[in-house]
Amino acid sequence: MKVAVVCANGRVGKLVVKEAVGRGLDVTAIAKGENQTAAKQYLCKDLFDLTAKDLEPFDVVVDAFGVWMEEQLPLHSKSLMHLCDILSGTEKRLIVVGGAGSLYVNKAHTAVVSDGPDFPAEYLPLAKAQGKALADLRERKDVAWTFISPACDFQADGERTGGYLLGGEELTLNDRGESVISYADYAIAMVDEIVKGGHIGQRISVVRK
Repeated sequence: MKVAVVCANGRVGKLVVKEAVGRGLDVTAIAKGENQTAAKQYLCKDLFDLTAKDLEPFDVVVDAFGVWMEEQLPLHSKSLMHLCDILSGTEKRLIVVGGAGSLYVNKAHTAVVSDGPDFPAEYLPLAKAQGKALADLRERKDVAWTFISPACDFQADGERTGGYLLGGEELTLNDRGESVISYADYAIAMVDEIVKGGHIGQRISVVRK
């Protein structure tokens, strides 16, 4: 299985590459600048310059794009649609690093995490941008996509416990009532999805056991 991780030099991207390489997958990291990942194969290229030919060798493409400056937030949708366009009509799987703000908090799926009164105001623009990217992705019937939302407390430096709970569209808590996961455990879940598949055209979510 050949895997490409786009925007691989980011904190999530690097851990996904490390986890995938550690499991013996054939991984190519794609990013701007110098390779900062564990991948031996590297393509130095901006996401927006990628072509269908660039991604032709791969079975799975991981989208680890992320920006946080408010003026850049529309790039979440723009970058994702670019990847969809160049993968359109193929059997290649696109697995997207998503956000938690768009997870539903009711059975009717009419309210999401970012609607809550306690949701941090400074993260609201990012949550809305990631939610729009997911909404745009749901319209794509020409791409074999999977969107993976982390828990609400997404810990960059959290420990790698080696375990997680798999959820769906709704906010899932562990037995301690927590919505938390480390980047390292999220990477485990991402690589599990790469290897096993099974959630085409779906948003799934993960939380620490």
